Amino acid sequence: MRFVASVMDSGETTTKLSVPRMDCPSCAGKVENALDRLAGVSTYETQPTTGKVAVTYDVTSVEETDVVTAIESAGYDVTDTTSEGTTGGDAADSNDSIWTSSRALKTWISGGFLALGLLFEFFLTAQNAAVGMIFGSELLVADLLFLIGVAVGGQEILRNGYYSARNLNLDIDFLMSIAILGALIASLAFGEALYFEAATLAFLFSVAELLERSSMDQARNSLQELMDLSPNEATVKRDTGASETPRADGEAVDDGEETVLVEDVSVGDVVVVRPGEKIPMDGDVIDGESAVNQAPITGESVPVDKTTDDEVYAGTINEEGYLEIQVTSEAADNTLSRIVEMVEDAQSNKTEREQFVERFSAWYTPVVVAFAVLVTLGSPFVLGTAWSTAVVYGLTLLVLACPCAFVISTPVSVVSGITSAADNGVLIKGGNHLEAMGAVDVVAFDKTGTLTKGELTVTDIVPLHGNSEEDVLRCARGLEARSEHPIGEAIVAEAGSADVTEREIDDFEAITGKGVRAELDGTPHFAGKPGLFDDLGFDLSHVHTTTDGGVVTRTTRRLCEQNNCLDLLEETVPELQSEGKTVVLVGTEDEIEGVVAVADEVRPAAKRTIARLHELGVERTVMLTGDNDRTARAIADEVSVDEHRAELLPDEKVEVIEKLVEEHDGVAMVGDGINDAPALATATVGVAMGAAGTDTALETADIALMGDDLAKLPYLYELANDANAVIRQNIVGSLLVKAGLAVAVPFGYVPIWLAVLAGDAGMTVGVTGNAMRLSRIRPDTATDTVE
Repeated sequence: MRFVASVMDSGETTTKLSVPRMDCPSCAGKVENALDRLAGVSTYETQPTTGKVAVTYDVTSVEETDVVTAIESAGYDVTDTTSEGTTGGDAADSNDSIWTSSRALKTWISGGFLALGLLFEFFLTAQNAAVGMIFGSELLVADLLFLIGVAVGGQEILRNGYYSARNLNLDIDFLMSIAILGALIASLAFGEALYFEAATLAFLFSVAELLERSSMDQARNSLQELMDLSPNEATVKRDTGASETPRADGEAVDDGEETVLVEDVSVGDVVVVRPGEKIPMDGDVIDGESAVNQAPITGESVPVDKTTDDEVYAGTINEEGYLEIQVTSEAADNTLSRIVEMVEDAQSNKTEREQFVERFSAWYTPVVVAFAVLVTLGSPFVLGTAWSTAVVYGLTLLVLACPCAFVISTPVSVVSGITSAADNGVLIKGGNHLEAMGAVDVVAFDKTGTLTKGELTVTDIVPLHGNSEEDVLRCARGLEARSEHPIGEAIVAEAGSADVTEREIDDFEAITGKGVRAELDGTPHFAGKPGLFDDLGFDLSHVHTTTDGGVVTRTTRRLCEQNNCLDLLEETVPELQSEGKTVVLVGTEDEIEGVVAVADEVRPAAKRTIARLHELGVERTVMLTGDNDRTARAIADEVSVDEHRAELLPDEKVEVIEKLVEEHDGVAMVGDGINDAPALATATVGVAMGAAGTDTALETADIALMGDDLAKLPYLYELANDANAVIRQNIVGSLLVKAGLAVAVPFGYVPIWLAVLAGDAGMTVGVTGNAMRLSRIRPDTATDTVE
């Protein structure tokens, strides 16, 4: 029954329960009133859009069964989410079952009797004879059919109305029950039959309830799809000493394998994943190679190659190879589980509009009910209507008195937007963050690891004095092979990928702040800053370049006209440095053999991302970095940010963000979620890059891009903007329709069936359908696949 429970230090526990039939604000209101009366409950949170209730209570005075009993006393069953999912209960698990449920069958039968009654009322008038008397009023065949329709179709309505009255909740169920009973009582009191109105209310409101539940399930299904990503079972490799049996395709099958539920897999276990299977747990690959489709978690459109020591996530799909994975987290703590839990909890952070709607709805219903009473009592005197007509007007206003569509307009939009984002590898941790992102005017970027890849690579090789590029790289590799500096690691990696042969290394020495020295094949060599070779006595303004076809960069083409030489000091080195590159010279005591330039490469999607953000309405983009101004300027010019700030310490980044927040309504900070944590926390919205599997990033940021994909940022901004627009449309639309119908009622323009279909069912289905449009927004494919 319980799907999450966490005990806190104070002796309290928080339990989350699944209440699938609690699918509207009025339903949540009954549950809240029931929990209010339970002593020992300190806080609770109802989430009608996901059918969940979180209750915090004192374990010394309240048990979980007491909480369940209180919820059930409001008329709603608490289900076992592990077996029934989020849409279980009376409505079952799909839209198909909703339309064939017992509630639906009663509704169709009720509609049949309503149709028969109309047939006798308007077409078979001769056969519409009296069949009896009730309190002195004649009962016709049509009236009897209408009454049977009320009895069949009104059961659930009156039942829910009873629980509403019991829990002192002035909601739609209570109001509809009063309207149906009022129509029946008025029929007896005034001698003018209102049985048709009562039957119409019973049938149409039941249809409305089915439509609302179906629409709500559509919103819930997007979250259910996330929950369904992870398989229920895992194949665990047990150390039993069993032999491996070869298969026909050459793949070994371990006779010690065992299939178990994912809940029974422990940290440290080894799970086996074959081609086409979903990866059941977070872990590290310990054997095998394969391409893994990580789109369900990170939103990456291209499968990622995985080999030994690489991290994989539960819910991703093994495309082609055989993998053995050592589990690093339990099922309840893996990346996918954290995503699902955060999406479920996102409603707890309410948007400003949602808070306004809740305040407004608190007085909307009493005002409309009072207006209904005023119209009923006053229209015979003011408008000269008959008392029976005045009663119908009052009943119609009671139907319009519940603000369900108005109240649900924001949360259903938030759920649709957040779950759609999660499907595309973007985790938004609250509706307030979604709203805030849509109002951002300025986006600030960290440089390293955000606008750039965060990994140094060799970008230029300038061979000198007759050496080839391969010669320079072989020499640089030998000198840097024992260095632990990132620049050295980048050179060694480039040499490895170029398949350059190694040289014999002796007497390696690091020259602090300048470079390294070593003997390569018995000859002393140096690699380091230009200043190191200046100290060795070289004339850096006049070095000869290789011109035998080995020239590959535009830098090497800047030759002296007569002497085929380069001026490293005034031209080549400054030009490379102006491009944000770090320059390393390589040579012996007698000759400079070449120049190697290393840089943190700009992400291919960075420039397009900045341009797209401007197209979508971002006024200003800023790059923040601790790097030197020359490198920062080069990167800023390449990606076309509006401005850059260089040589910043972490606290100075915070100061810049604080100033931007003072100057603008909304500021987003995009960083790696760890090094930039203070700046992320200071910004209006903090967006972390590459957060999949990273606890710190998931906890620090308001929004996390699960994959290391900067191209998702414009999608996020567009989604947030559209979500804000949809929320405004839903609020304004539902309020205007309700107000317009209410004002038109006393003038006889709104029959009771229109109030039910348009004011209740129509608006609820309308706002839900409008909200579901957010799921159609997708990342720009052209942008998303750049990297």
